[in-house]
Amino acid sequence: MNDELQGEVTRGARALVVYPQMRTKGGQDAEARLEEAKGLAMAIGLVVAEAFAIPIREPRAGTLFGAGQVDNIAIACEQSEAELVVVDGSLSAIQQRNLEERLKRKVIDRTGLILEIFGERAATAEGRLQVELAHLDYQAGRLVRSWTHLERQRGGFGFLGGPGETQIEADRRMIRDRMARIRRELEQVRRTRGLHRDRREKAPWPVVALVGYTNAGKSTLFNRLTGAAVMAEDLLFATLDPTMRAVRLPGLEKAILSDTVGFISDLPTQLVAAFRATLEEVTAADLILHVRDIANPESEAQKRQVLDVLEELGVMGRTDGDEGGDPPIPIVEVWNKWDLLPPSRAAQLEEAMAARPEEIIVPVSALTGAGCDRLLEIVSARLTRDARLHTFVLPASDGQRIAFLHARGEVVSEQPAEEGAQGPQVRLQVRLSDRELGRFSAL
Repeated sequence: MNDELQGEVTRGARALVVYPQMRTKGGQDAEARLEEAKGLAMAIGLVVAEAFAIPIREPRAGTLFGAGQVDNIAIACEQSEAELVVVDGSLSAIQQRNLEERLKRKVIDRTGLILEIFGERAATAEGRLQVELAHLDYQAGRLVRSWTHLERQRGGFGFLGGPGETQIEADRRMIRDRMARIRRELEQVRRTRGLHRDRREKAPWPVVALVGYTNAGKSTLFNRLTGAAVMAEDLLFATLDPTMRAVRLPGLEKAILSDTVGFISDLPTQLVAAFRATLEEVTAADLILHVRDIANPESEAQKRQVLDVLEELGVMGRTDGDEGGDPPIPIVEVWNKWDLLPPSRAAQLEEAMAARPEEIIVPVSALTGAGCDRLLEIVSARLTRDARLHTFVLPASDGQRIAFLHARGEVVSEQPAEEGAQGPQVRLQVRLSDRELGRFSAL
């Protein structure tokens, strides 16, 4: 490896972004993909000097691009004074190394770039463990970096520097050992999260999960609905760790709102696996709010990406006709950033909503608050839609079960009943869903 490739590249470094547009891949808009790649680069503080797509007819095993295309990239780097090349696609270790040698600059691919962002943003101990596992998994098969520096904790920009190619076998052994330790720690985290989830199911409140493509405005909506102060910036992957807060709902004492990591196309497989525990919060939700940036021209494509991931997580319910599967979790589509739409586009979308009466769609502006009250009403109605009236006679001292009925159902009446064997009793008439009735029975 050339000496000039050994130094760290820091925030403010100039980057050239290249999108290899495969001709066999139909339906992907190069301009939209480039905008997203530029957003990813800027999310870790890189300055995008230039960005362009290069059509690829047949990927080259050694460099991905053809020889003439590599020369054009090199010329663009010189002209734009770029210190780093970001390839918005997947590179093998050999391709990455060969491109670095040809271009005399550091090269990172889409997976490396997203991992860098996750490395910077993960805030909780669990998130950091998950990110580190993903980093190690990504690097395990690559010979272009050494990991003898694993004894020191590193933040972001791990792929933009590196100590060289020495002691590769020792590094691989260190990676395997470290990955095994992290998996054991994460297994403990999963068990702990499972216990927390079990407690939430017995306790008080339904869980509503916010999901959506990255930068769709989930955190801004979360802050608007809960009054919290979660990081909400115009950046890709502004939120990486799930945040949970209580939100008051009409007809319900409250619910728990969960803000989750944003989805993105071509999410590295290492991250899908590593963040499984985080995404399990979605699988335990009573209701999902799918937040869409409706002002984005790629909103429909982003929707498909999100639904594909939700289907992989199993939250869409069984579709193969087999018995015993969980029913699908209800989904409400939240069309965010409505305030950014021109009147003509808003009128078109209103017609589209009217043509899809079977779907629950709520236009909102998380920034201004428009539509948020109606959203809360719809969330409440959806959580209680199959509720039926039940009568319970409980000991007045049974605070846990009485509190559960108040929190999870709509208490229509509550009055003293005849004294029982355990002392004073109370009779409650409560509108309760079948799911909550089952939870109540298990208390």
